[in-house]
Amino acid sequence: MNFRPSLPRPHRPEIVGTRHVAAAGHYLAGQAAFQILEAGGNAVDAGVAGGLALGVVESEMVGVAGVAPILIYLAERDEILTISGVGTWPRAASCELFQQDHGGAIPRGILRTVVPAAPDAWITALERFGSMSFGDVAATAIELARDGFPMYPLMAEVIAEEAESLLGWPSSAAIFLPGGRPPEVGKLFVQSDLGRTLQFLADEEAAQRPRGRSAGLQAARDAFYRGDIAAEIVRFQKQNGGLLTAEDLAAFHVDVEPPVRTAFGAIDVYGCGPWCQGPMLLQALNLLEGIDLPSLGHNTTAYVHTVTEAIKLAAADREAYYGDPRFVDVPLATLLSRAYADSRRKLIRADRAWPEMPPAGACEGGQRRPARPGQAVEGDTLDTSYICVVDSDGNAFSATPSDGAMGAPVVPGTGLVPSPRGSQSWTDPSHPSCIAPGKRPRLTPNPALASRDGRVLMPFGSPGGDGQTQSMLQVFLNIFVFEMEPQAAVEAPRFVTHSFPSSFEPHAYLPGSLGLEANFAADTCEALAALGHKVELLPDWRFGAHTPDIGAVCAIFADRDSGLMHGAADPRRPAYALGR
Repeated sequence: MNFRPSLPRPHRPEIVGTRHVAAAGHYLAGQAAFQILEAGGNAVDAGVAGGLALGVVESEMVGVAGVAPILIYLAERDEILTISGVGTWPRAASCELFQQDHGGAIPRGILRTVVPAAPDAWITALERFGSMSFGDVAATAIELARDGFPMYPLMAEVIAEEAESLLGWPSSAAIFLPGGRPPEVGKLFVQSDLGRTLQFLADEEAAQRPRGRSAGLQAARDAFYRGDIAAEIVRFQKQNGGLLTAEDLAAFHVDVEPPVRTAFGAIDVYGCGPWCQGPMLLQALNLLEGIDLPSLGHNTTAYVHTVTEAIKLAAADREAYYGDPRFVDVPLATLLSRAYADSRRKLIRADRAWPEMPPAGACEGGQRRPARPGQAVEGDTLDTSYICVVDSDGNAFSATPSDGAMGAPVVPGTGLVPSPRGSQSWTDPSHPSCIAPGKRPRLTPNPALASRDGRVLMPFGSPGGDGQTQSMLQVFLNIFVFEMEPQAAVEAPRFVTHSFPSSFEPHAYLPGSLGLEANFAADTCEALAALGHKVELLPDWRFGAHTPDIGAVCAIFADRDSGLMHGAADPRRPAYALGR
């Protein structure tokens, strides 16, 4: 693919490799992944190394005991698979419990805990598709936790904003508020308990390694889900009124399954299933595939309006139908069909914005629901990161780990916050993503991968809550419609709407909202307002905690014809790409 020269030039240098490339939401995680590639590991080994490192250097946003949905391309088999990477509600959980005892709310803290899925997701990826040991890929994460790393502005800002909440959790305050105060930028930040936990998993693996690689990895997994770590998690849950039990942990295992897929012209786009919001990206692409986007012009009034309305339509279906497919009959075949997109596209009007969330489409087996208005988008704090890798054999890894330490208390002595992802469920039993024993919340994290004729491969993803799919959509269109170089595509101005219920408790929303980064032209903003959008200017390239939903996309565009791999990392966060 020949990219058009970008004017102005990107602020970050374009990273181009011929052998392998890694891109991650933090530069130290990208470095961890790159070191594994240089040591002979494949994309999965490197992706897991980077993902574990994110749980240390972005522990305010990513949890070692959180969630980690993964998408993997296996070049030798020409196959794409997903690893669910999200835990289930404890067996004692129910809508009735939260309705009776908490007024229908899912209170912040320990009651939001679902089974931690990330450890099993990383280990399953290594066992099934990697080549190295857990100890090998965890070495950098262990070192960064044990010896520390320099505190940086974004992490310091998030911790400072959450200081009051952290003080209510002594085990968390001991780590994140050293000396009773938020850590200072530039000072060494150490997480010794977390380092010991990761080292314990590596040691348990090493003890069983003489029996074979799989036995060693199983030992690491058992140490977390059945051994000493599980015992500490369960003890803390019992002491503090939590619901998670030893049986919940011991019975858990992630799913390895095919992805969902659509085509955008000649491009195949893959995502995870409706246990996350991944299909929403595919639905939006189906709606836009029938529109002449180049004729609208990049980031013009017509373009921003059209893409925003497509996002609203896809979000309406997400709200009506998406949920754990083991509990909910999600009509994906209909939702991703061309006929369905053609019918829904007619609801996009060039002269008027939907003033609120549009109605969901009619699908057999689904239940359309009205949205609940709200005065603000409320919910959990900024969290989530992303990592992608492409290796010299053409394998690709795409993962969106999440669940930082700001949503629930640390289990003393472990450095771990068991996944508080229950915040993305509903207590309304009629909702497709309502609470039920053994059911998974509907995740916002949703890694993706695009390919074309087996010659182009692009893993991509982003943090950003309900803005994730929106940021990913815009970067995808920047590359494949407007032929921008990947780094320029990531840096281009973005927009985000919250005209649908937030995925986070309490699920409020802002009807008609449209946030645009500040470098959009004033006349574009005025014209969008005239169409009915409630326009808000967001800080341009805000490097902080106040505009998380604008996303921080990373991507790798690997072109087999040229042999070049273009890595792109978003300057809105401390993300970096490395390649050789």
